[in-house]
Amino acid sequence: MGFPAGGDGTDPRAGSSEAPTLVVRGGRGPLPPQTGPVEGVPPAWAAEQWDDAYRRVRLAGRAYVWLNLVEQRMRALVDEVLRPVYAPAHGEEWVTAAAGPAGEEWVHRAAAVREVSRRKGYLLDPLDDDPLVFLTLPQLRELMVQHWPCFEPHLVDRREVELALDELEVARHVVSRNRALSQTVLDQTERAAARLLALLDGAHGGVPADVVEELVAGRYADVVAVHPDRVRLQRDLPVEDLLDGARRLDAVGIGLGMLCQNYTGKRLVRLASEGCRVRLLFLNPASSAVRRRERELGIGRGELGRAVEMNIMHVRRVRARLRDQGSFEIRVFDELPRFTAYLVEGQRTTGAGGRRRSTDLGVVQPYLRKARGIESPALVLRGGAGQESGGTEPGLLEVYREEFEGLWGDSRPVS
Repeated sequence: MGFPAGGDGTDPRAGSSEAPTLVVRGGRGPLPPQTGPVEGVPPAWAAEQWDDAYRRVRLAGRAYVWLNLVEQRMRALVDEVLRPVYAPAHGEEWVTAAAGPAGEEWVHRAAAVREVSRRKGYLLDPLDDDPLVFLTLPQLRELMVQHWPCFEPHLVDRREVELALDELEVARHVVSRNRALSQTVLDQTERAAARLLALLDGAHGGVPADVVEELVAGRYADVVAVHPDRVRLQRDLPVEDLLDGARRLDAVGIGLGMLCQNYTGKRLVRLASEGCRVRLLFLNPASSAVRRRERELGIGRGELGRAVEMNIMHVRRVRARLRDQGSFEIRVFDELPRFTAYLVEGQRTTGAGGRRRSTDLGVVQPYLRKARGIESPALVLRGGAGQESGGTEPGLLEVYREEFEGLWGDSRPVS
């Protein structure tokens, strides 16, 4: 146990700036454990703290990408609409003139930040040496609201634009101050940002479902999502969403259960009637490959074959209800199946800046020896995602299309 030197109960620190000297007596047990950081060793984070930090980064990072894109689009729109109005009379001070007396304070503050950035070399791109670059999203919004008659010919609905901007404010404050963002707020932010970007582009709806995947998918040969099993896949990408607006569907697998059991016959008839060409390729239920697969899964003889026959009968009934039955083809193959795939060709859309964007999607699941299809991992592929960032190699969607064509050429039609 330690006592201050002197032992008379007086405070040794009185009249002195030095720390008290401690006298330690032996024989009274070990010293209490040290609670502070060890000298010379930086305090470390526990595993739970790292996990929490990574979670916060993932959520805030996705929100930042959307907010950054919205701010760029708003800035470009304000520049395009208001510069021709104010720049001829006010030159470089056109932003100050456009802001008017109500916005004079924040424009001057932005000008001061711009000057500091110039002196310290923070302007890495000469195009960023512009007053608009230093305005925040709420300030850009204020310019738009003040001059709405100038923006009205270009925007469909002011109320929708302002509502979307309101929804983005929570995430903007959280991300700018590096606070914790919830999944619910992130989902709301992504929906609002996508809706706003579409409105700012004339409501043409050219924005992808996930702007983050477009930025990073090139690193992964157009793989934009991976799910541990089909249940979680369908939670994030239901069959209805996969086939929405499809112009062509090519599917290959043992029994195509994801299509036959999760997409009704009426919907399949409507999809084909609206112009979607369908090619379905099943494993021949009478082949030896079916019996081998049954042994792998440990199920009774003929059980898998009967399930495949039922799915084939289901799609045959769908085909019988179509006026153009030639656009709905059903075939069987005899080879040992290696994967199941749903390859969807969608409508071509024109996004921001006139860019042509592919809406082709694919879902691919490998067949594992001891796992049913519903238990196998699933890859979601987006056509062209690997090439938009400058890649030259074909993505996995094209690889599986080639595999499908090879199997289709060796298959036999079902009457």
